[in-house]
Amino acid sequence: MDHTATENAPPHASNKLLLAGSAVGVVFGDIGTSPLYTLKTVILLSGSTPTPEIILGLLSLIIWTLILVTSLKYAAFAMRFDNRGEGGIMALMSLLQHNGKGKGRGMIIFAGLLGAALIYGDGAITPAISVLSALEGLNIVFPEAQHYILPVTVVILLGLFAIQPFGTAKIGIVFGPIMILWFLILAGLGIWGITQHPAVLMAINPYYGVHFLLSNGLVSFLVLGGVFLCVTGAEALYADMGHFGKKPIWLAWFGLVFPSLVLNYAGQSALLLSGADISHNIFFRLCPPALQIPLVILATLATIIASQAIITGAFSMTRQTIQLGWLPRLNIKQTAEDNYGQIYIGIVNWLLMFATLFLAVFFKSSDNLAAAYGIAVSLTMLMTSGLLYVAMRRIWHWNRTASALVALLFLTIDACFLVANMIKVLDGGYIPLLLATVICSVMLVWHRGRAATLRSLDDKGMDVETFFRSLRENDIPRGPGAAVFLTRSQSGIPPVMRWHVTRNRALQQKVLALTVIVLNVPRIATRNRLVIRQAAPDYWRAVAYYGFMERPNIPALQNEISHKNCPFDLTDATYYLGHETIVGREDGQGIAHWQRRCYAFMARNCSHATHYYHLPGDQVVEISRRVAV
Repeated sequence: MDHTATENAPPHASNKLLLAGSAVGVVFGDIGTSPLYTLKTVILLSGSTPTPEIILGLLSLIIWTLILVTSLKYAAFAMRFDNRGEGGIMALMSLLQHNGKGKGRGMIIFAGLLGAALIYGDGAITPAISVLSALEGLNIVFPEAQHYILPVTVVILLGLFAIQPFGTAKIGIVFGPIMILWFLILAGLGIWGITQHPAVLMAINPYYGVHFLLSNGLVSFLVLGGVFLCVTGAEALYADMGHFGKKPIWLAWFGLVFPSLVLNYAGQSALLLSGADISHNIFFRLCPPALQIPLVILATLATIIASQAIITGAFSMTRQTIQLGWLPRLNIKQTAEDNYGQIYIGIVNWLLMFATLFLAVFFKSSDNLAAAYGIAVSLTMLMTSGLLYVAMRRIWHWNRTASALVALLFLTIDACFLVANMIKVLDGGYIPLLLATVICSVMLVWHRGRAATLRSLDDKGMDVETFFRSLRENDIPRGPGAAVFLTRSQSGIPPVMRWHVTRNRALQQKVLALTVIVLNVPRIATRNRLVIRQAAPDYWRAVAYYGFMERPNIPALQNEISHKNCPFDLTDATYYLGHETIVGREDGQGIAHWQRRCYAFMARNCSHATHYYHLPGDQVVEISRRVAV
């Protein structure tokens, strides 16, 4: 049976423009607010009074970074590798696992998990640096406001994280129009700046960027760390593909976002060529003094929207990771019933808030935060490039030479940016790396502990014929009613079912052993959801398949059971769950002691299966047992 089939249809052509407008408010918030701090950071890193040659070289590097990384790598290549419509490094990892037949599985998993963990690392910095850089525009109009910028930033960030439990569906409808206005103003300000010094357009020639790199030695690498800030949100094009589709994102990027960014960076550079004061943020110098306060307000709104997109993306990626078995079950709250993407995960929200506030208070300014920003994203992009090489070989079936040439281009660019950003490690770049290391370790420990638990349960299995023969031999009665035993094992009698009979000396008349499996695809077609067979009189074995973007709902399986002509009724059934108490193996051959302790802690504190599977609480019986791993 083909479990990869889905029922999702591509958006109708008439909706693409609307989707493109919505994408502007979600996908491009991070990369769209980068003009607030990128050129300012690059100028500071250049370390000298900017000459026309240096300014054109820096602008050329920014423009061609946008072209090569965002337009070519992500828009033209990565977005063509979709996992049944879903994108992002976790979806790509799952796609390659599904198509790889086990080859290089370990390296693919490592690249995917590390890339996902690194996104969390830099995701904590994005809200802090974005809001700080927007509010710092007040320094131009009210220099005395300097001491209030950090406290106001903290208040805004606190408010942003505090509203997450209530959902953002209602206010989300204004995100698109605000960000469209933001990009139009970026373009307008850029055009005004270009008119001050039209010669700045010569920077489109890549010669200026290459010449700068070859002429400035170590400074070139220092500057690349700042240039990279212009594409820190590029990963979102790929990660949010499942929400909007490829074509709407392409339309928004090439039709509005990319031209607006290029024009704005060119406008800022034109002011520098005209001899503008660089003591304050050059972005706000583009705006006439009378309009600077409204621009600061709009910039702050844009950075809040960008931060909201980062938080929502963290929730979405966490759900994918849970479904794929790399994180323990967490309590996921659906904040909008008609929008699957509107979810809230409490522990992720509060941990992200703590990290973001710590970074804002610790670094105090966007200039200082820029020193720590980018290193995790550059490493994520390197992981993505490696996976793209595998995808070109396995999915497109390109030959080794063609795949290597394209991948080498991407890997070279990513490696240069990574080396440049490595200089930031001691200046604060260790913080997102440390956070990513912790998250990746949690994923690996959970997955290994879960696999060891499943092996331990399988080792104690009993075949169906032996079990039911023992019922007859021991005169175990089959009482009225129906029972559902949830089990990870797909063979033999579920351990929780054996323990139930052992302790209660009885078994219901109708019994269903159910296994829930999440496949490496986003969604499963309803017709392929359930596989059920009768393994013994009044005993059925069923496997329910879900995609990693779906919400397992066991009571809702009744429709599929009825369609299979199975006389089993879930509405009046008692659900039996096993609760494992993790202990060490007596032979000492289990997982490492520290891993077992970490896994046991996560198992004790993960979301209860009753909530995860949407089971009716008054129909659930939990049976505890010790499992040696």
